[in-house]
Amino acid sequence: MKKLFEEFKTFISKGNVLGLAIGIIIGGAFNDIVNSLINDVIMPVIGRLLSNVSFKTWYIPLSGEHYDSFAQAQAAGAPMITIGNFISAVINFLIIAIVLFAIMKAANKATEMATKKAKEEAAAAPAEPSEEVKLLTEIRDALKAKK
Repeated sequence: MKKLFEEFKTFISKGNVLGLAIGIIIGGAFNDIVNSLINDVIMPVIGRLLSNVSFKTWYIPLSGEHYDSFAQAQAAGAPMITIGNFISAVINFLIIAIVLFAIMKAANKATEMATKKAKEEAAAAPAEPSEEVKLLTEIRDALKAKK
């Protein structure tokens, strides 16, 4: 049991697990920010541009009955497709995808630059002589010392 606990402790304390946990927490907070941006900033502007359409109340009733408002359809418990919620979710997804794409591009660029720099440093460093060259140098030095 103690060995199992030690293995679990080693696993949980590795950087990958901690990084993943931090990423999930930050991702959840980022999702809240994006949702607020969509619902509180972008959708009202789009609604205003489309003659004051409110996407939150844009729906298609499936019961075949007509309702004067979204609130009436909800109060009646009518089955409906809430198109506005779907549009908000699609815009939310696109914004998150764009941000993640930008982050990945920046990370790839940083990795490329680090790799390029490491290669340049390796090329600038003189290559160490081979074992044969070292042996020949020792023989030469030994012969010089005998003279």
